[in-house]
Amino acid sequence: MATMNVSLPDEMRSYVESQVATGYFANASDFVRHLIRMDSEEGRGRLRELIAEGDRGGISDLTFDEIIAQARESKKSRAA
Repeated sequence: MATMNVSLPDEMRSYVESQVATGYFANASDFVRHLIRMDSEEGRGRLRELIAEGDRGGISDLTFDEIIAQARESKKSRAA
């Protein structure tokens, strides 16, 4: 298993330690692995929602280039 060092502010370190102290997690690494799994599952769940939304939406009248242009514009507006 690979090793990774992570720097945390004192408040976050205390939180991690408190989670380990509950006994649910064996150590800080176990807690971080849990968080990563949860984040990954949430991302997959969101992707499933978006796919289902697309399936319900039917066929678009837009061309591929128009769809790409809309996606780029949406990305720009979110970044602003």
